[in-house]
Amino acid sequence: MHAGLLILAQAESAPAGGAELLQVALATGGAIVLTAVLLVVGLGHRSGRIGLLRWADGLSRRLGGDLPGWAGLPAALALVTLLPALFGLSWDESLHIDDGRDPGPLANPSHYLLLGGLFGIFTAGWIAVAMPAPGERPSPTAVRIGPGWYAPVGGVMLLASSSFALLGFPLDDVSHRLFGQDVTLWGATHLMMLSGAVCAVLSITVLLAEGRLARRAGRDRPDNGNGHGLVELLPFAGRLEPGVVRRLNATAVRVLRPLASDRFRMMIAGGGVLAALSIFQGEFDYGVPQFRLLFHPVLLAFAAGVALTMGRIVAGRGAALGAVAFFVVVRGAITLIVGEGFGESVQHFPIYMGEALLVEAVALLIAAREHPYRFGLVAGLACGTVGVLSEFGWSQLWMPLPWPAHMLDEALAFGALAGLAGGTIGAFLACGLLLRGDLLGRGPIAAAAASLAALAVMLVYLGHTSPPAGNAQVTLADVPGSEPREAIATIRFDPPTVAEDPDWLYAIAWQGGERMRAEDLREVEPGVHRSPPVPVGGTWKSAIRLQRGSEMGSIPLYAPADPEIPVGEIAAPASFTRAFADDREFLQRERKEGVADWTVLVFGLAVAGLILALLIATGFALVRVARAGDAGRRDKPGATPAAPDPEPTAVVTR
Repeated sequence: MHAGLLILAQAESAPAGGAELLQVALATGGAIVLTAVLLVVGLGHRSGRIGLLRWADGLSRRLGGDLPGWAGLPAALALVTLLPALFGLSWDESLHIDDGRDPGPLANPSHYLLLGGLFGIFTAGWIAVAMPAPGERPSPTAVRIGPGWYAPVGGVMLLASSSFALLGFPLDDVSHRLFGQDVTLWGATHLMMLSGAVCAVLSITVLLAEGRLARRAGRDRPDNGNGHGLVELLPFAGRLEPGVVRRLNATAVRVLRPLASDRFRMMIAGGGVLAALSIFQGEFDYGVPQFRLLFHPVLLAFAAGVALTMGRIVAGRGAALGAVAFFVVVRGAITLIVGEGFGESVQHFPIYMGEALLVEAVALLIAAREHPYRFGLVAGLACGTVGVLSEFGWSQLWMPLPWPAHMLDEALAFGALAGLAGGTIGAFLACGLLLRGDLLGRGPIAAAAASLAALAVMLVYLGHTSPPAGNAQVTLADVPGSEPREAIATIRFDPPTVAEDPDWLYAIAWQGGERMRAEDLREVEPGVHRSPPVPVGGTWKSAIRLQRGSEMGSIPLYAPADPEIPVGEIAAPASFTRAFADDREFLQRERKEGVADWTVLVFGLAVAGLILALLIATGFALVRVARAGDAGRRDKPGATPAAPDPEPTAVVTR
């Protein structure tokens, strides 16, 4: 899927700062036009002049039936449009790894899927906000946004989180102009987009819970047909016999009723949360991380603790396995298309099967819904310990950077902390989705906040690295007939002990217009290692990467001159001696020199503050919905705050 002109543009003229103003103007103009269309449709619906949303509401009720249209339809639309956004993100990562920086935002095909998916989530949020009838309060937790206009709080949060993610794109261009391009998944503005996507998934679950709350409160009484009358929507339905139509509708009811249940929705939501949290592991999945290897088990344990604990508490028996099945199908399909179909670098994703089995096993010992926080702590701890051991085994089978055995002690210690934090947050989310406001008091809120803070502290601590003290004498033996030039590197480290017991030690070659190469070095004698053939010509950038504990650095082998940055060539003579350099400086050559450190820090802290504000808002939206549900139970004669959800389509547990 490499167009020659695209590679040529990237190699010769791709801007290293901001995008061309024409492309910025076109992208901005397109966003304005699409937003204007949404405004016209939404406001036209509220005034009664445009019936598109009324038709969509009727279709939603025939398909799902048990949720109000302002909840079921936007939630389904947001979930569906998240898939192309996830596909676009994976494709975008592989393009940057294989081809380098973008020629421009409109020249990268993956951006259309990524932007389209995020705008689809924005559209879903707007539909949720615009669909309720004028003057009607759709749910007990709806917020007033104008005269006679009440919107579901989940819809507002869906709109806010998708807007936050979309805002990352123009701010990314501003960052490029100020600091240069950052070819890393964990750049400040990239984290805005990723965090917005995570909060969008959580907002979907809040919207679904709010829809159940409205259903319980009698604010909306859909027909509960679950497929009844669906066949009449088909263009050839008028030519069918009435008996055939009745039988087809009955079949649609049998097929769609399980898919429209709360249990199925929440199981898929657990898989969606798992997929959203797993995108932060992207650099490890490709084998080009810019942080030490211990980040990987921490991120895995946290993601499993949050998503699988939440899904199992809310959706009941088998939900952790169902969430993982959804995750594997989605990620597997994306990997096959991008890797095999488009010929890009392959993303080696985790499968979380060990963690899912552990969560299900813990649920046999601790009643998940009756004791959610106890269950969350034990399940999270299991994910962070035994689950990390299972991921250690998986890393030996398929991951591009297998975890070394000597790292296991630290991986288990940090994984246990991350799993406990994830399990606590997963239980907190589950209590909210079950409308159990009585379990979301100050203590649980403080515990969830402390868990997020603990994760942040771990990542900051692990993020501190420095280059190893030493150098390497490199001898290159050219591979005859290779074009561009390839060579086998023999590396003699000084001192020899600098490369002992590394977390990783490998030769990397990337951004050469084809799949990235990451090959382990082979020790031929103490302190001397040899690489497989490594590209040292053309547009490739190649280096020897070493990480051992808090030491992380690289010995550059070759990089072409790049007048757009501007930087000169890193030559690859037959033999040379080079000191270890900061690994990130080599991987992120596009970053501008001479930029004051405080400006980068201020920009990063500002983005971190915005992300924190969005997370807090999402959490309080969930608490608001849950406490309203709890109040509704107390209003019922004889009900207790701890009563289970009485809805006939409610989720089940053991």
